Amino acid sequence: MASVTPATEGLRELVGLSREELLAEMTAMGAEAFRVRQLWHWIYNRGVTDIGAMTTLSKTFRAALAERCGVGRPAVTRALASVDGTRKWLLRFADGQEVECVHIPEEDRGTLCISSQVGCTLTCSFCHTGTQRLVRNLTAAEIVGQVMLARDALGEWPSPQDDRQLTNIVLMGMGEPLYNYDNVAQALRIVMDHEGLSLSRRKITLSTSGIVPMIRRCGAELGVNLAISLHAVTDELRDVLVPINRKYPLAELLDACRTYPGASNARRITFEYVMLKGVNDSPAEARELVRLLAGIPAKVNLIPFNPWPSAPYERSNAAAIKEFSDIVNAAGYSSPVRTPRGEDIMAACGQLKSASVRHRRSALGAEQAPDAP
Repeated sequence: MASVTPATEGLRELVGLSREELLAEMTAMGAEAFRVRQLWHWIYNRGVTDIGAMTTLSKTFRAALAERCGVGRPAVTRALASVDGTRKWLLRFADGQEVECVHIPEEDRGTLCISSQVGCTLTCSFCHTGTQRLVRNLTAAEIVGQVMLARDALGEWPSPQDDRQLTNIVLMGMGEPLYNYDNVAQALRIVMDHEGLSLSRRKITLSTSGIVPMIRRCGAELGVNLAISLHAVTDELRDVLVPINRKYPLAELLDACRTYPGASNARRITFEYVMLKGVNDSPAEARELVRLLAGIPAKVNLIPFNPWPSAPYERSNAAAIKEFSDIVNAAGYSSPVRTPRGEDIMAACGQLKSASVRHRRSALGAEQAPDAP
């Protein structure tokens, strides 16, 4: 991975600013409005991390800009590569907080799973991230920075039009994106801007545990693909697996999905369903899932549970997963079984948790341990 400049404390970071905010910054400097388009090109199309490399700007202006502003990245504190090609980065921000993001290569695409919060607002009992308390929301700059850092690592500058290794983005990393909507929305608008990173809204999927009022706003304002972390077909069980269900129960959640703007057979809503042995994987639950999805353009992603240390659940066996999938498929809903990726580096779905939490605890334990005799 090429060397990049980390975000610098004390400088106004230009990454993550909207065009309007960038214009305000230029106005405050006494610079002309056309500088906004130039900077946008250098930051999001060329991917520069050094203002001095913006060669279409005068040396005088570059010098003045560099004294005031930066175009850095999150710092990479750990980079891991799986045997299956999956890559995971532990990223540290200026305040020392850390998140993880993951790139999953496939034959016809490359998907980047990004985080929206440090820790998570929710406490889903099957999810490792949910065991880490919420620390704070990520800023728009920190969300966009994950995409840009992955582009750095993949060597995808200037922004390629074809043969991209990063073709899709999913907000399925750490955090509940709809509880950080404003920053997520600003970041996604930057990502979708056709003069920069230029990813189509059809290539972006936002996954939510079911923040019903924000689902409608997301559809109306962003129009990205929607994924719902469902995981149960009764309120009684979903209250345990996905506790936000106590506030927004299944009936309300599914009504919001039926009216999600732009949902159609061509743009189906994805329902994510983690397969937990003896918990939610019976044929009767598969049939109930089919009943619940009636009238919703939908597909179901069946996710074999990805274990983590001290997890209270086990993965459903292959026969149970196949029978569940066959029932859903027979009803006309695509129900692929997601192949776990990056399990050897704890990068699979539901496994993300800031390695910094574990490392700091290990280091603290080592410091407090008595010296060996």
